[in-house]
Amino acid sequence: MIDRLLPHRQQRLITGLFLGLLLLTGLLLHRDYGVSADERVDRLNGMVNVKYMAELVAPALVRNQAGYHLIPPLKKYIENDHGVAFEIPMALVSFVLTRGDAQAAYYVRHLCIFLVFVAGVYALFRLSGIYLKSWRWALLTALLLVLSPRLFADAFYNAKDIVFMALFTLGIYSLLRFIRQPSLLRALLHALVTALTVDIRILGMLLAAFTVGMVGLELLSRPNEQRTDNRQLMRSTLLYLAVTPVAVLIGWPALWEAPLTNLLASFHSLSKYPFKGTLLYWGNFIHLPADPLPWHYIPGWILVTTPLAYTLAGVGGFLLTLHSLLSPWRTFLRTPEHRRNLLLLLWLLVPPLLVIGLNSILYNAWRHLFFIYPALLILAVRGLQYLYSLTRHASKARVWAATLLLVAGVEVAYTAVRMVRMHPHQYVYFSFLPPIAAERLFELDYWGLSYREGLEWVLAHDPNPQITISGNPSYLDNNMLILPPSQRARLRYIPSRAETPTDARYFLTAYHYYGARPKTYPDSLGREVYTIRADGLRIFSVFKRW
Repeated sequence: MIDRLLPHRQQRLITGLFLGLLLLTGLLLHRDYGVSADERVDRLNGMVNVKYMAELVAPALVRNQAGYHLIPPLKKYIENDHGVAFEIPMALVSFVLTRGDAQAAYYVRHLCIFLVFVAGVYALFRLSGIYLKSWRWALLTALLLVLSPRLFADAFYNAKDIVFMALFTLGIYSLLRFIRQPSLLRALLHALVTALTVDIRILGMLLAAFTVGMVGLELLSRPNEQRTDNRQLMRSTLLYLAVTPVAVLIGWPALWEAPLTNLLASFHSLSKYPFKGTLLYWGNFIHLPADPLPWHYIPGWILVTTPLAYTLAGVGGFLLTLHSLLSPWRTFLRTPEHRRNLLLLLWLLVPPLLVIGLNSILYNAWRHLFFIYPALLILAVRGLQYLYSLTRHASKARVWAATLLLVAGVEVAYTAVRMVRMHPHQYVYFSFLPPIAAERLFELDYWGLSYREGLEWVLAHDPNPQITISGNPSYLDNNMLILPPSQRARLRYIPSRAETPTDARYFLTAYHYYGARPKTYPDSLGREVYTIRADGLRIFSVFKRW
């Protein structure tokens, strides 16, 4: 009895220690990041929806609140096709805890996003345990998610893609639990997770599609002797199908007046998002929406921004999974393991294929598809698991497998070192490209996060009570919000363009204007007095005129 309990206690201790250290990391680092380009709009989206709901309950009280007229109405709000399952509670938390203090509001926001990320890491750990049949390998999968530089940085400020990834992973886990042991309670919980995911991004409807498909395969593959189990599965599925749309509607106020019409409008926005701008991809400028994205846009970005060992192991795990799925063709999809493997492959492949097939507009690298990354990591660890199994047998492959595992382990450790070295600019991590090539071939700080450090440097090195600055107005304005109010008051923005002389004393640039990234500036802008380099990559400069 004791022997059986010890491994379980060891698992709980090590897993708890891992999650505890991750939480501590978030508490220590959440104040280090700047404000991303989307955050201000996302915060406003939450306030718009809270205002709409509050007006339905207590209109007179709401109209007496300070700043009421600064919040636009929901009905004609341009962002009302975006889900708000995170932004509504975030707006309420911010209202209660920060009371108009912008800096405190963004600190709280960054911490809350990271807490959701931690929940997603735990969901991946539990899900990987089902696929890999080992809590140790599952913990490695969770660790690799944390040691993914770009996603780790985004876990503090990206309330769309990171939150969606966490909930989608939880949704896949709740789906497998529901299929394995269907019950009304598990159907209800899975419906709520699905609805939350949809209420972050409409693409969460994929969870519903995967659920229907998995239930169908389950019913077709079960023998007739299990009719009682089939009836239980069908009853539970009907409850899931009934609860999910109702829960989606409750969590998305923009759907309340015309649910079907507004939902279809959101679908249309997903496939043809009205983005206009210029992207830099493999050294080529893509002018959206006129130019189509190349089909390899997603795999190309994944390749250059994911540690190479993860990618290669993922390819190996993909081939192993595909082989195990297809080799016993007489029993294709007849076993639960085969059906789970099919789900894993569909999770990885369907979203990018939909993007390619619908010719959807994507930008800012591959962040919109971060939610497929956990599937890639499960496959990667499956590949590593196979290599480890080879080392336990006396054969010629043993040495090769051990060598590959050693190389992979070294890269994981080196990735961790690079993350520390790049902090807090892990969002410009490139796996194997040298800095000079990455600067020339790809977009860098597309969200303007480095402007915070630039502004802080100017404030620390210029004692004048009033400092004039110029640069990208949106990025400057966003990152001024996370500065202390007394320091924020010292800054005065003067409009300018990179090629136009300005009266401002300082010109700040992250070399990113959606592709138009001039590397040389006229002498009228002054001399470069400060440069931010992230692991050798030049991402930001401050120019001073006098």
